[in-house]
Amino acid sequence: MGRLFKLLKNGNKSAFLAAIVNTIIAIIKGGTYIYTGNVAMFAETMHSLGDAANQFFVFIGSALSKRGATNRFPNGFGRLVHLVLLGAVIIVGIMSFETIKEGFSHIFHPTESTGFVINVAVLCAAVVLEGFVLFKAMREIMHDVGDTTSGFAVFFKSFGHLPKAKPATKLVFMEDLVATAGGILAIVAIVISHFTPFHQAEGIASIIIGLMMFFVVGKVFLDNAAGVLGEADEEMEDKIGELVLRDPEVKDVVEVVVIKEGEELHVELEVEVDPALTVAQADDIKDRLEEKILQEKGVTDVTIEFDEDDGVQRWEKQNPTEKSEE
Repeated sequence: MGRLFKLLKNGNKSAFLAAIVNTIIAIIKGGTYIYTGNVAMFAETMHSLGDAANQFFVFIGSALSKRGATNRFPNGFGRLVHLVLLGAVIIVGIMSFETIKEGFSHIFHPTESTGFVINVAVLCAAVVLEGFVLFKAMREIMHDVGDTTSGFAVFFKSFGHLPKAKPATKLVFMEDLVATAGGILAIVAIVISHFTPFHQAEGIASIIIGLMMFFVVGKVFLDNAAGVLGEADEEMEDKIGELVLRDPEVKDVVEVVVIKEGEELHVELEVEVDPALTVAQADDIKDRLEEKILQEKGVTDVTIEFDEDDGVQRWEKQNPTEKSEE
């Protein structure tokens, strides 16, 4: 049990905070929906419930994925977070379906809900809380990529850094971005329904919120399916190739493979050296390269193979202009 708690301390903190906040929000929204019968509030309740469950599983998965390698699982548990996320999106998918179904039902059978003031007040409070969690996720993204930008600029830069963020942080960001936007949309729909006879607005809002949830499901599924299969980090491969080639004893880089294992990176490297080197000299090169590569963010394991220099240069420094055109 002590070992489990120790692992949980290393879980994704953004996911843990988001799970707590969304649980509180879901309870408040659910109570408001029971009291008012507002279909837009129902959509928001389902959304918050799905997010809370999802983010709780993400927190558990991100913590367990940091467990060290064992004899049975020599590569460690890095990919476990992707498996957990694949399971978690099923929950959001079910919530999305129920939200869309309820929205269509309200469009064809519109009813006037009560409790305008309480509905708007609860949703405004939820938007503020979800916006706070979203900003924390943005800060976490900046931390993941090593960007020290602060202030309002974080809002814009976090979108650009999103592809490089940890899987758990990325999910929290996407879910709370949709949650914040969905809350604003629900407020607009409730206002329209209250001040005009167009009560179908709440049903339309429910359908749009459900579709946004489905978008998150699809995006998370595709990203984590790639993670389970073992996705290469091409940017890090180029970076490590250039780093290794700067070593005076390395004649050429034959191959660099960087595989993402959850939040960790595993590096496999093959280089060419002078065939006249002794085993001791080759071992010194290996230790030197390992030390340099392990200093790169996220790299936890390095495997290096040597081959004799054949005089043919395979690895060429990438031209930044050419690379951007590709």
